[in-house]
Amino acid sequence: MAKVIISQLGGPDGELAASLRYLNQRFAMPYAEVKGLLTDIGTEELAHVEMISAILYQLTKDLSIDEIKASGFDTYFVDHTTGIYPVAASGAPFTATYFQSKGDIITDLHENMAAEQKARTTYDNILRLADDPDVRDPIRFLRQREIVHYQRFGEALRITQDKLNSRNFYACNPSFDKNCGK
Repeated sequence: MAKVIISQLGGPDGELAASLRYLNQRFAMPYAEVKGLLTDIGTEELAHVEMISAILYQLTKDLSIDEIKASGFDTYFVDHTTGIYPVAASGAPFTATYFQSKGDIITDLHENMAAEQKARTTYDNILRLADDPDVRDPIRFLRQREIVHYQRFGEALRITQDKLNSRNFYACNPSFDKNCGK
């Protein structure tokens, strides 16, 4: 199970990428209430990193060498023993290319909504594979938080669109950008 769950730590749709995405995007956010939202959710995602790491530790701390080999965890074990290291389930190590920070408010908020949906889908897939209630319960909790984050980013997008001006226009809007289309 750890081999699958690890994707939510260091995979393309995992909690580490989400946290870095939101905490970096907040610097370009001109609206205090949306900047606060990015800070709050980014910080919460760090707590999710801690939860996933705790689950991984609990699942791997007492594995025997035979269990490591049988589960296919041996390739991870060679590099990290049973230490917690951010990788995807595929074995690809975490990379900053997993998160976007464009500086365009509307683009970033759409990216965040998509990221939350992708994370929810990953949690759905983990729940399809997990049968241990001690794993399923926290995974269900984390899945629910993805839904709440998606909704909150939807609210942030509405706030941003209501304040549409030269600081949050669609890439090239002639009414705001004098050099647009030249």
